[in-house]
Order: sequence, then C-alpha cells, then structure tokens
Amino acid sequence: MALLDTSGEKEASPTPANDRDVEALFPHASPAPILAIKQRGGGRVAGEATSWQKEQISRAYVHALASQGGYTVGEWNVDKDGVDVTLRDRGLMVDIQLKCTQSPRVIRGGYSFDLDVETYDKLRSTERSAPGHLVLLVVPPNLELWVTQHSDSVVLACHGYWACLHGRHSVASRATTAISLPEEQQLSVKSMRGMFDMARSILLSGSAGVH
Repeated sequence: MALLDTSGEKEASPTPANDRDVEALFPHASPAPILAIKQRGGGRVAGEATSWQKEQISRAYVHALASQGGYTVGEWNVDKDGVDVTLRDRGLMVDIQLKCTQSPRVIRGGYSFDLDVETYDKLRSTERSAPGHLVLLVVPPNLELWVTQHSDSVVLACHGYWACLHGRHSVASRATTAISLPEEQQLSVKSMRGMFDMARSILLSGSAGVH
C-alpha cells in the first residue's frame, strides 16, 4: 500500500506457520524468510519488531491517511483514557486505540484481536465527546518488508482495520475480550469519513451508540 493511501501489541504473538501464510497475507511482498536474522555491529537482529516500532508504524499509517483526507491528528503522551490518537475534522473528533501485529488471528471474514477489558470499557463508554475506536494494523512478519523505498515513492506493506466500540455492552471477562474486525472495515480515507459521520450522528441524536 502506498504511503498516501496504525500502539503496538505488547504481547508476543506466534509467527504464521509457513511461507504460504505470509504470501496469503502479503501477496505483493518480496520473498523472504519469516524471521530474517542478520549480523549488525556484532549483534543478531531478528524480524520480530519491538513494541515501539509497531507503535510508530501505526502512527505513521494513520497520519498518512488523515493527511490525504484533510484531517488533523492529535497524539497523547499518556494512554490514560485508552486513546493513542484523536482525529479531528473541525468540531468533530474520533478517538482511536492503535494496535499492531505481525501475526494476526484470521477468522472468517476478517480478523480478531484480544483487547484488554480496561481499555475496552473506556472506549465503549458513551460519556465521551468522541466515540472510541480500535484500529488494528497488520504488518509483515519480517520487519525488513515493512517499508520499501523507491526513487519516486515509499511503500508501506501494511493494512489496517477498525471497529467502533462506542456503546457496546459490558463483558464478563476481567482480562481480555475478542474484537472482530471485518475485512470490509479496512481503514482508509473513506472509512475515516464514515467515523466522522457516526460522530456527528451521535452528537446530534444523543444516541447511546451502536451494538
């Protein structure tokens, strides 16, 4: 995906079973081992990314889309309210929690992500001026495939999906809850517009949200 066309997942995840799984997720990526290990300055560097690298690529992805759509992005230094970035379009705002994974859990019709209940409860609350969303960025298992630089372009080999959590029901679990992110809810400039339309609808109607 071109740059103009999302915080990192803290827990380690298993890598896809084989190269076919990688090709299915990233059909345009160059052939490469799942975990490429190179010698750099006498040290070994594996393809598994750190949390801060996942966080930064997620923020870059959102910034690129927002810039194309004409939206501003506000970032928070403290993740106190379960929000990493806030999109703004004049008086409308959308809150987003960013997650990034190199090995997504694929389900029928999309992806599933285990979000901690504390963050889930914050994002689903209706006592907020900006509806809460989860955005999951899927990146290649091999860190070196994330960004490809050409003479006339920079390409990000990643794709994001979103789910609005505003107004959802509480869950019994005290640890995590599985959030479904359908393939048709791919993060894009168009879907960002849809988020703002929902924010406007909630603001004008005082609705408790969608379930």
